[in-house]
Amino acid sequence: MNETTTPRPYRSYVYAYPHKTAYRALPDRPALGALWAAEPKDALSLYAHIPFCEVRCGFCNLFTRIGAPDELTGRYLDALDRQATAVREALGDRAPVRFATAAFGGGTPTFLTAAELERLCDIAEKRMGVDLRAVPLSVETSPATATADRLALLAERGATRLSIGVQSFVEAEARAAVRPQRRADVEAALGRIRDTGVPVLNIDLIYGIDGQTEASWRSSLDAALAWRPEELYLYPLYVRPLTGLGRLSPAADREWDEQRLGLYRYGRDHLRAHGYEQVSMRMFRRTDAAPLGPDDYACQTDGMIGLGCGARSYTSALHYSFDYAVDMREIRSIIDAYTETRDFSRAEVGRWVDAGEARRRHLLQSLLQAEGLSVDAYEERFGSSPFADFPAELARFEAFGWLDGDAPTGLLRLSPEGLAYSDGLGPELFSAGVRAAMAAYEPK
Repeated sequence: MNETTTPRPYRSYVYAYPHKTAYRALPDRPALGALWAAEPKDALSLYAHIPFCEVRCGFCNLFTRIGAPDELTGRYLDALDRQATAVREALGDRAPVRFATAAFGGGTPTFLTAAELERLCDIAEKRMGVDLRAVPLSVETSPATATADRLALLAERGATRLSIGVQSFVEAEARAAVRPQRRADVEAALGRIRDTGVPVLNIDLIYGIDGQTEASWRSSLDAALAWRPEELYLYPLYVRPLTGLGRLSPAADREWDEQRLGLYRYGRDHLRAHGYEQVSMRMFRRTDAAPLGPDDYACQTDGMIGLGCGARSYTSALHYSFDYAVDMREIRSIIDAYTETRDFSRAEVGRWVDAGEARRRHLLQSLLQAEGLSVDAYEERFGSSPFADFPAELARFEAFGWLDGDAPTGLLRLSPEGLAYSDGLGPELFSAGVRAAMAAYEPK
């Protein structure tokens, strides 16, 4: 790429680094006990992945399948229980083990029945030792599965945040995104969520849908704002290979880039005008919402425990998971293999993270937050300066106008334009090794 050419704004949503397509089968299958032996375990994060949905949206490339025949959810929870037991044993008891945060994602966790959700909570508490009523617990749901009995169970077990994927309140746009739903059903689900009293409601919306206009985008934004959600996520639509829309739509082009950028800026400004602060390119939080979450856990740190066949786990040296796929037949095969697994004591698929990659990850995940990166914290952790470690990348970002020249001393943060280009900036920080591994990955 020409050094002076601004990257396209929608290259890749970087929610984790290294990207999962850079993972490979680990020939030595390292034992979890050895991996976690020297790791700090006083502020871990637990993520449980439930890979089931009632429908697969056209834009979705998540690791999930439609439906669960032949008591598959029960067999999946059996495997999750076995994995949790093995992982907790690997963590050991030589040092205190404490969880600072927990989340159930997917897929759609509320695809499970209320009784199955109770079992999931029991696995987190009785097997892993998470006090769900004492830590922030986030759970994802959908309009069709946000039933009163499921929501009541989650509220009783300690859920502090319920996140619902609405995507659009405009029925024609929902159909265009291959997510058919009635607005009345969406509003009813939101009402049931508010009735639980769970303190944080998050609503996900998507911009860039075929036929979407500034007026229809505002209609969805205002419909969401009517519920005064504590959080709102605004996601750009991506068309990815092997997804429903990926089979129907042409590749992204500059015209679509401009449409999405325009809708992003409109949505950002609209939410800020209605009392929301921008936390990242996607995330907005109501300024008068009560603070929620621990002060000793940060996205830049390691210590993630993932349960389920689509979940990742992070130690300081290895990020690991299971096999990954997008195609429905491949996903079904991986889920079936997971439910039949008896020995979860070793890491199967992953990528080793050296000191250089740890620096990249810290810089990337800090910069993609609106608050930016504390240079002092970086230097304390790594014993070097981000400006010395990444001179070419930061100089390029500055040339593009992506860095905030008015940031306080000691703070490296993005400008508003830099935040808008988060999905173009993130991949710029990938190492050559990660880029090569991602390029060699064959989608399945």
